[in-house]
Amino acid sequence: MGNSAISQLAGFFDSLGSTLKSCLRLLPAIGGSGPRRADGVADGRPLVILGNGPSLRRCLDEDMEMLRRSDTLAVNFFANSPEFMQVKPRYYVLADPHFFDKADSDPNVRRLIDNLNAIDFGMTLLIPAACRRRARLFDNPKLKVDTFNFVAVEGFGWFEDAMFGMRRGMPRPRNVMVPSIMAGIWLGYKRICLLGADHSWLSTLTVNDRNEVVSVQPHFYKEDEREEKRIRQEYVRHPLHEVLDSMAIAFRSYHRLQAYAASRGVSIVNATPGSMIDAFPRGEIS
Repeated sequence: MGNSAISQLAGFFDSLGSTLKSCLRLLPAIGGSGPRRADGVADGRPLVILGNGPSLRRCLDEDMEMLRRSDTLAVNFFANSPEFMQVKPRYYVLADPHFFDKADSDPNVRRLIDNLNAIDFGMTLLIPAACRRRARLFDNPKLKVDTFNFVAVEGFGWFEDAMFGMRRGMPRPRNVMVPSIMAGIWLGYKRICLLGADHSWLSTLTVNDRNEVVSVQPHFYKEDEREEKRIRQEYVRHPLHEVLDSMAIAFRSYHRLQAYAASRGVSIVNATPGSMIDAFPRGEIS
């Protein structure tokens, strides 16, 4: 047997193993599904996903009117910024279990929940299906809570595509941008634009003299000291190779998302200046 045949056989069994593992992860998600097609997306309007990277600051300062006229999706702590009530996003995604597990002990999370419950405009909040019991945290009638399967799907390409299409899972969701993009596809948008998706983690990554990994996570807003401390503690617990592996997973997932989106006629445009994401075509939000 030649090297090529051996390589193909190894690849087959690798995909088979990943598919079987994904099936086990998907078992709890059989009864759940992601968001359905949204109303009013047939007119070709794009979905603008607002990452919280530092480059979003300029867009908020210079293009607020454009954002107010757009279908926007915000994430994580965006609701704690003054611009939240100006942008009035149509969608909001929370994926990290921290937002649900620490609702009573983390003041930043508590403020986020209070701000979401204070909206005077209609918005859909998307949360992991595993956290659906915590939906009771959100009691504003203008805030519709929907769920998505926060499940990594890997294996044969046809299997991944089928599970993505059935809203059972997504490429490995290293961060909130992956489920946000997948939600945009599920909602029926044919053009998705990314802002504030700097992903400049590598330029801030260092190791101190105690062999602790230090990573600054810059955002468009000034970080709260308690949140900075929490992030530092998260990284200290992991050696450098694990941190780099985690980052590689995120960038790999974007390439899988790009391939899936293209096969569905969806255009993902990265309009973030200086972004480190190399999977999506660069362009302007317009």
